Formats: sequence, structure tokens, C-alpha cells
Amino acid sequence: MSISAFGNASPKELLAPMTVDRRPVGATDVQIDILYCGVCHSDVHQARNEWKNTLYPCVPGHEIVGTVVAVGNKVTKYQVDDIVGVGCLVDSCRTCEACKDDEEQFCSNGAVFTYNGPDKHLGGHTFGGYSTGVVVDEEFVLKVRHTDNLAAVAPLLCAGITTYSPLRRWGVGPGKRVGVIGLGGLGHMAVKLASAMGAEVILFTTSPSKVDDAKRLGASDVLLSTDEEQMKKAKGGFDFILDTVSAKHDVNPYLGLLGRHGTMVLVGVPEDPLSVAAFSIIFGAKNFAGSLIGGIKETQEMLDFCAEHQITSDVEMIEMGQVNEAYERLLKSDVKYRFVVDMKSMKS
Repeated sequence: MSISAFGNASPKELLAPMTVDRRPVGATDVQIDILYCGVCHSDVHQARNEWKNTLYPCVPGHEIVGTVVAVGNKVTKYQVDDIVGVGCLVDSCRTCEACKDDEEQFCSNGAVFTYNGPDKHLGGHTFGGYSTGVVVDEEFVLKVRHTDNLAAVAPLLCAGITTYSPLRRWGVGPGKRVGVIGLGGLGHMAVKLASAMGAEVILFTTSPSKVDDAKRLGASDVLLSTDEEQMKKAKGGFDFILDTVSAKHDVNPYLGLLGRHGTMVLVGVPEDPLSVAAFSIIFGAKNFAGSLIGGIKETQEMLDFCAEHQITSDVEMIEMGQVNEAYERLLKSDVKYRFVVDMKSMKS
């Protein structure tokens, strides 16, 4: 079936209307009418081929919330009119050790991402949520239990799980002192989630203007990373630090803030390699790790946690035709804190 979408045919082109094909609904498939789709920094990287792996035409979007409009005859988890989500994954081999461990994002045979992944049904590659509809196997569809503000739920499907997964994996909770670097799309979710988990949360930022917002979101304190005296006083005082910054930056001052056996996890994706000084980690036996989204089971756990704690993203709604402007604003950090496309703008 042909559907309306928004994408580009080369890295130099702006995103524009196009038509893409979706497969017919199979026995275990769920057809979703997309209501909202978040705009992720990864969308910009992919649309502009900044990671040198983009397949064109490219239709970005992996923060999808929508309504079920059809199901296959073997679907057991969903029915028509359910509100559901689709995140960064739409398939995997389901048989390798990673898949068996509910970490489909690390599938040994290649996870199928929501866009720019191999489409084993139609051939070619997958197209994302900047579109009016999508067909996804029920095993990769997620139940949305939030009852309102569904637009603000959409970014949880990437920004939410990207920050939730490392917080859970490294045991963030009561009694832990947690630092979050950056208050953008990822950072503001990290502050909300770590605070809801019961940790003491401190934000690191270069922007004094973000102090009040960080405290509103759940941070107990804010440290300016450009203030040498503040950074010096904080040395050795953190159990865990989450680095959400996708621009080139020096990680070594933050590693110095970790206590003995402390861990710093990178979830931002800078375009250029980061340099880690040996002495930043060997003294205190510190850990510098990375994390990539989460599997389907953990993503559902995150959505349920957020519904229970009434956590959503802070969003600015846009129409599909504003997405190119949104990309430029995103690169300037001119959004609080996630753009979400109202897909009604493509259906009128």
C-alpha cells in the first residue's frame, strides 16, 4: 500500500513530501495510523548522511505513537483502536543470544531499525515515522498506557529508553548521586527519570539559563561545567554520570568527578571521536561505558514506569512542513526539549 511520507533523496536535499510503500498486513502484523512522531537528533544525522551509512530515499522518524487500524489473524496482543508505540526497532532475528536476552538492539544477525534498515518484506530499506502509517510485527509494537498528552509520549520511544536503560542497568536509585551532562532532548528525560527512581540528580550545563528548568524537571542542583571552582568542589562525588551530549566535548573533567568504581555512560553520539586520558579512569578504577537504546521488553518497562509516574517529554508541536526549520533549530538547541510532529498536518 502507498502512503504519504516526508523524506529526502540525497544528503543535500531538504525533506519534502514523497510516497512510500508499506507491506500488506500479514498474520502477525499490526497496521498503525500514526498520530505523532518525535524528531530525534539521529534523524538529522541520518537525513544528512553524517554517519556515512544512509540509504536513500530516507524517511526518518522512530518515536511513533498511533492508533491500531488493522491486525493480522494471528495477532494476540493488540486490537483495533488500541493506542500503541513504535520505537527504534521493527525486527530482529529473534534467535541469537542477544535476542534471547531481550536485547534485540544488539542482534548478532542485524537488528532491523525503523528506518534505514533492511526491509525483508518488500526489499530495499525501511521507512520511518515521518509518514501517515506503518505496518509492524506485533512483537515490536508497544502498549501505551498514558491516557492523555500522547504527543509528549512519542519521544519516550527513543529519548526515554535511551536514558532509562543505562539508569536501570547501573542501579540508579535511592542513595545514588547521579550527574547528567546536558539538558537537551536526552538530558531532560534523564533528569526526570533518575529523579523518579529516587536518586539525587545534579545537572551539568554550560548555560546558566537552564538552572531553573533543571530544578523544575527534578534536579536537586545545577553545576556550571565552565566554572572551575564548582567542578573542583564536585570532584569524586558521583556514583554515576550520564553523558547526553552529541557535540564534540572533553569527557575527562567529568570522569574526574566520579568516585571510586564510579561509572560514566555515553548515550550522546558525537560525530568525532572522543579522547579519554588513561589517568582519568585508572585512578579510582572508574568505568567509561556506552549504551544504545534498549530491547523491546525494557522499552515496554520504561513506558509503564513513565505512565505510573506520569512522566512525559517536554515538547514543542510542529507540522510536518516545519521539519526542516526544526532541524536547524535542533542543531542550535533552540527547543524545550523535543519537537513532535502532529501527523494530522499530513492528512488534511
